[in-house]
Amino acid sequence: MRALTAVDVGVSKMGHLDAKTHELIALAVAVTTRCDGCIAVHTKKAIDLGLTREEIAEALSVAISLNAGAALTYSAHVLEAVDTLPDQ
Repeated sequence: MRALTAVDVGVSKMGHLDAKTHELIALAVAVTTRCDGCIAVHTKKAIDLGLTREEIAEALSVAISLNAGAALTYSAHVLEAVDTLPDQ
């Protein structure tokens, strides 16, 4: 946990993105990785930073669109794998 906290602190000190942007990214990643704990922690942080429901929803819409694209891409990989298997 100390190492994870150290990484989190280090990332937040970089200074190129503001804290709100960090939390929007964190929420999008939490959704795409299906991490309930991350969702809870980063939702609270986002609200504490003053992000609105609408801002959060917009960031999540980006995550949804990307995740659907990834699902489409990886579905093609599965079909390619099926096509390479010998007929049974």
